Amino acid sequence: MPRRRTVVRAHAKINLDLRILGRRRDGFHELRTVLQSIDLHDTLTVLARPGPFALRCRDRAVPTDATNLIWRAAAAAAAVTGRGPLRELSVTLDKRIPMDAGLGGGSADAAAMLRALGRFWPDLTPEAQRDLAVDLGADVAFFLLGGTALGLGRGEQLFPLVDLPMHWIVLLVPAFGVPTADAYAWHDRTARRPAARVSGEPIGSAAGLLGAVVEGVNDLEPVVAAKHPEIARMHRALGRAGALRAAMSGSGSCVFGLFSRRREAVAAAASLGRRSRRAIVTRTLDRAAAVSRPR
Repeated sequence: MPRRRTVVRAHAKINLDLRILGRRRDGFHELRTVLQSIDLHDTLTVLARPGPFALRCRDRAVPTDATNLIWRAAAAAAAVTGRGPLRELSVTLDKRIPMDAGLGGGSADAAAMLRALGRFWPDLTPEAQRDLAVDLGADVAFFLLGGTALGLGRGEQLFPLVDLPMHWIVLLVPAFGVPTADAYAWHDRTARRPAARVSGEPIGSAAGLLGAVVEGVNDLEPVVAAKHPEIARMHRALGRAGALRAAMSGSGSCVFGLFSRRREAVAAAASLGRRSRRAIVTRTLDRAAAVSRPR
């Protein structure tokens, strides 16, 4: 196999809205969520070369064995294209997306791997990538689409929306993570009660359908905040710092705030960073920017 190399960005996401509509017969939850790509990203450098498959990452918290979604995506792609056991690939992951933060880092990495392999293997078509993405995880398919999208079912039924006008974002990431399974289990054990709406102007009032489907509610936030009060403190702090809207992303632990101007976001991040939490400034991405071609 000739040596070939490609570099792919795996952009994170936030959930502008996340409603839990009930439990499904398959044990998963029926969701209605609005997903938004952001500029914060991991980077995958993929090299086609002779030898066994290898995955490397400097972050020791990241597994580099077959439990990693990158490895699972590559193995599934090799199988579906008839290449047999996974080999002749080396992947180096530059990890920037915080783990267990509700930002979709693992799923984004899996989608980026599929996109990279689509460049190496022409028979791994975009349609085949989407089919594999749904099997790998509910969020993986979104990262092949990018931009702003409505997710139904487990989140894998995707409907592109008019891209949210560009906003600056402050991500507050505490020292603890929240495993997704834990957040949903806490939700299921908690008596149902109306979720509090997030203060601020409606998101995307100039973005057509988006304004109609974003209620600014994350049904997981109250139960996660009950276990981790820092979630509520970060939410309130972003509101006091001038965020148009603040909310927990996904199952947490990250809380984001939307700002219309960069200087406001930078000032808020400077004032809200602590030893116990990181403050990251980033921005929303439209669909074209979120799924730019590998290089």
